[in-house]
Amino acid sequence: MARSIQLKGTVKAEALVEPNGVVKSVELKGGNPVLGRAAQNAIYKWKWAPATHQTREPIEVKFDPQ
Repeated sequence: MARSIQLKGTVKAEALVEPNGVVKSVELKGGNPVLGRAAQNAIYKWKWAPATHQTREPIEVKFDPQ
């Protein structure tokens, strides 16, 4: 939907990442709600490098349909 109306902007979020690199949760911190849902869906598909403990990762996703 956002692409069809040429919606652009930035979404700020924070991901809670498990030690195995899988995203456990995503909390939106700011941005357009329509773009926020798209950002959340994308972030849940990401994979981080393994770590020794859970981490909170700040994320900024920029949308520009051009």
